[in-house]
Amino acid sequence: MVEVADFSSPLVSPDGTHVAFRVSRASIDRNTYDSTWYIQLMDGSLPPQRVSDGGVPLRDSAGVALPATAIWSPDGHAIYYRARMDGRIDVWRASVVGAAERVTGGDADVRDFALSDDGKTLKYSIGPTREEVVAAEQAEYDRGIRVDRSTPLGQPLFRSGYTGGRLATQRLGLMFNRVDLTTDVPDRWKAIDLARGEVRDISPSEKPPAPLAASDLDKQVPHVWKMARDRNSGRIVLLTRTGARTDRPRIELAMLPGRDARTLVKCVAEACTGKRISGVQWRPGTDEVIFTVTPYDQGFAQSIYCWNVATGEVYPVATSSGMFGGEDRWGPGTCGVSPVALACVTANANRPPRLERVDLQTGARKVLFDPNRDLAQDLARIPTQLLRWKDAKGRTFTGQLYSARRTGSTPPPLFVTYYLCAGFVRGGTGDEWPLATMAEQGISTLCINQPSVSPSADERYGMGQLAVEGAVERLASEGMIDRTRVGMGGLSFGSEVTMWTLIHSHVVTAASVSSPTISSMYYLLGSNIGEPFLSLLRKNWQLGAPDETKAHWQKISPTLNLGKIHAPILLQFPEQEYLFALGYAVPLMLSNRADVYVFPNEPHNKFQPRHKLAVYTRNLDWFRFWLQGYEDPDPSKASQYAHWRSMQSSMRHEHMVQRGAP
Repeated sequence: MVEVADFSSPLVSPDGTHVAFRVSRASIDRNTYDSTWYIQLMDGSLPPQRVSDGGVPLRDSAGVALPATAIWSPDGHAIYYRARMDGRIDVWRASVVGAAERVTGGDADVRDFALSDDGKTLKYSIGPTREEVVAAEQAEYDRGIRVDRSTPLGQPLFRSGYTGGRLATQRLGLMFNRVDLTTDVPDRWKAIDLARGEVRDISPSEKPPAPLAASDLDKQVPHVWKMARDRNSGRIVLLTRTGARTDRPRIELAMLPGRDARTLVKCVAEACTGKRISGVQWRPGTDEVIFTVTPYDQGFAQSIYCWNVATGEVYPVATSSGMFGGEDRWGPGTCGVSPVALACVTANANRPPRLERVDLQTGARKVLFDPNRDLAQDLARIPTQLLRWKDAKGRTFTGQLYSARRTGSTPPPLFVTYYLCAGFVRGGTGDEWPLATMAEQGISTLCINQPSVSPSADERYGMGQLAVEGAVERLASEGMIDRTRVGMGGLSFGSEVTMWTLIHSHVVTAASVSSPTISSMYYLLGSNIGEPFLSLLRKNWQLGAPDETKAHWQKISPTLNLGKIHAPILLQFPEQEYLFALGYAVPLMLSNRADVYVFPNEPHNKFQPRHKLAVYTRNLDWFRFWLQGYEDPDPSKASQYAHWRSMQSSMRHEHMVQRGAP
């Protein structure tokens, strides 16, 4: 599962005959990722052709892979893309016949680029030279690093986090987002004549124009969420969204005839009214808009429709049990589009990503490339279903259930994780709990989709708790699981819900989290950011300083509720965040209720392949130990189990003392 192949969003050539895409795959042996650019005929008559190395995938400061963007030349003969190779980030060109070459040079990394409409000129921006970046970091190291509001407290301060594909000295950008030390150095733009290879500096007025943004349309259309502009006609299709932080967000699909138009053409057909539309794009050379619906009650299984903006007609194209945009783990991705077909990365709960062609007239689907075929065959043996149930308040929830392999008449234990479970679920949000493997080893697993985002922290966490309790009640009443053996885990918001549930419920037997939650240490370190952090704390958690909103801190903070946490908990934190959790992690560890691990150089989402494997393995061992009483006989794990047995003995003794037993 760690070495699954992932796709970038496919990009169709201008003439609609070819599709370009990047495939990346982890290497545990080398603790890195390999990526490759492919180009394939859209009709699928030939296998994809490898055209270039894609370099090491770049990531955002949270550890999520950045979109692998490419631009087709107007004649459809080549693609241009940005890649980090040989320790530098440049623009590369790869032709459809497989010839690749570096286009940009120089001593600075490329930050952005654009190709002229005629394909003759490439404009690109650079920052400081690589030598200047290294020198700035070393200078800070030598003289001492001054702590200010941009200092990322809670992590080592010298070259400890990955930025631009290298271990770099980081600063805080927006809130907790990390940027490199020299990010404020202004862009310098250059232009290269692609025929002659001549490079020149260009003035700010010659920079590529910024793409149309939602804010550009504020006066005509409020609440714009997503949009796509037809390059030929200038028409703009857009989605407006209101009530995003409710269980019924209102999303409307409409078309603006032009940038300065005042008349909005709305889609009023049933298929686009009151639906969770998640994406829009133009069908080239037509009056049709392709839109995707991603409904919660179907577990985010996507359907594709076409809307003719001239006639108002809407017709269905295709439906799925998973995602048509399955390349993005944090939300729907984007299909490549030609006049006659889509190229989509499809994925569902038990089938990893693959590339498919979807005919826009018939909806017929054809597999173009499936690098995960063997894994898909293995996963097909594990029973998987979309589960629906209601909580004690009558609210409907959905989740992907992987049923355990059963060896007897005793119902199996259950593991749950709560947040987002779209497409290929893997290890849940954050990808740390190997759900299919756990099911194969006898633990049923359930990934629960969060239905809505309430502005109230109590409501958000309480909803998660009731979702878990409702799922356990439903499955236990049907004899599918043992309600006395329930594990839970999560990342980010999923970690917060897990900790809340440990404090406010007795449903969880053992837990595992990978992110810190709200605590006094979180407040202390975050307050250094200043008002943006304090404002966010008030808005999202209704919290002031710990001595100002004591009652609410008492509800939320694990540090103030240590006596209510009775389940053993495995804490596997990234190095960038673990200090935020020490206020409760240390007391839990010292009282033999927690086992704590920290992963060096890791951000919010761990991504190093060896770390991913270690997290997977330890989580599997942890829940098999606490929920099944099983210990792996591997001699290298002897000390791990000795420690866990010590925890188990200590917690049993404490439980007996609390019950008044001698």
